[in-house]
Amino acid sequence: MNAEAILQSKGHEVVTINPEDTVLEAAKVLDKNRIGAAVVTEANGKVCGVLSERDVARQVARQGAEALQRPVSESMSRNVITAKLDDSLDMLLSCMTDRRIRHLPVMDKAKLVGVISIGDVVKRKITETEAEAEAMKAYISAG
Repeated sequence: MNAEAILQSKGHEVVTINPEDTVLEAAKVLDKNRIGAAVVTEANGKVCGVLSERDVARQVARQGAEALQRPVSESMSRNVITAKLDDSLDMLLSCMTDRRIRHLPVMDKAKLVGVISIGDVVKRKITETEAEAEAMKAYISAG
C-alpha cells in the first residue's frame, strides 16, 4: 500500500485556496467541503502552503476577529511537507506522526495530484493489519 493506491481508492480531488484569499473566505471553503485543511496554490498552480483549521484557530486566538480579514498567506504553514506517489503507508504514517501534521499534499514530480489525511492512512493501516491477522489465522488453521 502506498500513496498512489490510497488516492486511487479515495480520489484525486484537491481543494485549493489562494494566498490572497482572506482567512474568513478560506474558513468558508473548509466548512463547505467538510475538510480540515486546504492546499494554498499560486496562480500557476505551484503549492506555496497549507491552511488548516488549527492555523485559523491560532490566528483568531492571537489577533481576535480581525484575523479573519487578513490574507491566508499570513496564516498558512509555509514549509509544506509533501508525499510522493510511491511513499509507503508506513512512510506516510511516520512522517505525519513525527511532524505532527494531519494532511499531506501528494506530488507527482512538481504537480499536485492529491491530498492524504491521517484518517486515510489510519483506515488503510487498520485494513492492512486485519488482512495480515486473517492470513495468519488461516495459516495456523491449515497447519
